[in-house]
Amino acid sequence: MWRSSDCSWAARLGQVTVLDWLLDSDPAIRWQALRDLADAPADVLAAERARVATEGWGARLLALQGEDGQWEGGALFPARRTESQPKGQPWTATAYSLVSLSDFGVDPRSRQLRRVVAEVREHCRWEHAGQPFFAGEVEPCINGMVVALGAYFDQDVDDVVARLVGEQLDDGGWNCEVENGSVRSSFHTTIRVLEGLLAHERATGGSSGSIAARRRGEEYLLERKLLRRKSTGEVVDPAWLQFSFPTRWHYDALRALEYFRAAADPPDPRVDEAIDLLRSKQQPDGKWLLENTHPGAVPFALEDGDGRPSRWITLRALRVLRWYEQ
Repeated sequence: MWRSSDCSWAARLGQVTVLDWLLDSDPAIRWQALRDLADAPADVLAAERARVATEGWGARLLALQGEDGQWEGGALFPARRTESQPKGQPWTATAYSLVSLSDFGVDPRSRQLRRVVAEVREHCRWEHAGQPFFAGEVEPCINGMVVALGAYFDQDVDDVVARLVGEQLDDGGWNCEVENGSVRSSFHTTIRVLEGLLAHERATGGSSGSIAARRRGEEYLLERKLLRRKSTGEVVDPAWLQFSFPTRWHYDALRALEYFRAAADPPDPRVDEAIDLLRSKQQPDGKWLLENTHPGAVPFALEDGDGRPSRWITLRALRVLRWYEQ
């Protein structure tokens, strides 16, 4: 039987207690901790991952899919909004529900998930102009999310990828405000597009154009050390120094580091400052705190709130540091 004490990397770094804390959690966190921190055997991973759709957060979220195949009757926004709606963007409709399921690592190959995604494909339309969900819409920030979801759930998003490649700006990034005249890229939009292009490339092999666009987008972030203005060297937004989960459409340093870890390249020295920031936030007990929850209605809470130890932030931080240090 596999045991947490079998994790030599965790023991070497003195993280066995933290690892045990992560394993004493929802299946969504448990199976990823086993995979990314403990090098658990494949059969153990498969068994733990299968629980995501039937227990805990994954099962709760799947149960909220409506008879129309959508969550809350809409793609980006609930079909009906009430006066008592919490401040901020609501995160309860279809798009962010699917993002959460992919964050949880629900197995997209299962019969249940294939049925769930087929219902979204057939019935969900974007509020912008009624476009089918996996056809995307006009904003690259949304289309980057569509590509990531399409790659994860095995949907054809090649046309959306081609559109994104054609919309890359001269500085190497992307911006949802192009239609309003912007010619400078946005960190928020760029990270979303990069995540989508990387997922699509992993799923399909990508194209020479999409791979080149992704590399240019990476350079946009690296030139700015993931945090700073290229023109002045100042930190663009102090909020990016705080870590969030779920990240929603927002950028922060940990989200960028997770992207570069996922790209599986040797760490570029230009991520060093962000790594130092990440290390500085580890608490004496080895955990990290949730710092910047993005406001808005949610189906249910995943953590205890800002300023409290966060399993999600800790899991993500430890696997980034493992990539960087190895």
